[in-house]
Amino acid sequence: MSPIDIRSNTVLPARRESLAIHTDDGLSLVGELALPIGKDPVATLITLHPLPTAGGFMDSHVIRKAALRLPALASVAVLRFNTRGTSSPAGLSGGSFDEGNAERFDLSAAVDLAVDRGLPSRWLWGWSFGTELVLRYGLRSDIEGAFLLSPPLRSASDEDLHAWGESGKPVTILVPEFDDYLRPDAAKERFALIPQAKLVPLAGAKHLCVGEQYVSRVLNEIVATVAPEYAPLRTMWDGPTGDLEVES
Repeated sequence: MSPIDIRSNTVLPARRESLAIHTDDGLSLVGELALPIGKDPVATLITLHPLPTAGGFMDSHVIRKAALRLPALASVAVLRFNTRGTSSPAGLSGGSFDEGNAERFDLSAAVDLAVDRGLPSRWLWGWSFGTELVLRYGLRSDIEGAFLLSPPLRSASDEDLHAWGESGKPVTILVPEFDDYLRPDAAKERFALIPQAKLVPLAGAKHLCVGEQYVSRVLNEIVATVAPEYAPLRTMWDGPTGDLEVES
């Protein structure tokens, strides 16, 4: 089989399982777990999508591309789900949007599922609205650290940031050069409360990181931390590709 370029719509092999994630306040959330084929994952990404009232969901493009690529390219498990009241082609999660408040139960339920399944080296990855959930509710002993893509820092408080700083857990902050809410210089000042944080400016990018060059940069930064033996990610694939195979 001739190698092919990995493009925006490339689907690489993975074991894909549809999930119903149950929260402590009685909701069922729609999700998917993507795992490497024929081997155990070396790390796990638990993803929190952008703002659902602005179109964010578990298929938001950078998260979706992580699920389609990282199990095969880096032996990383990717858990993605719709927060309460959020719909995607996979289905509608129960409940209704609560402006980042009751969503704490959603994050907790996703992490608990990853722990119960024995998924290793669990990392939180939030994008935009999802970064607020990570900062406010994600500081747990069973989480290795966090990735924050395009953080707006609207509801997360200085106390939240200070707590992450006190924890010493690694935090990588990926900030688009032309972000709509928080640009690299301002982010450096705001995130000074997390002394161990690594700030990564994304030159040329905007808030939604549209463009394969930005997706590649984000995924490479993540893999360099959670599975460094696979970094940098391959840009060519010489194995099978195809449609998603979703297990019930």
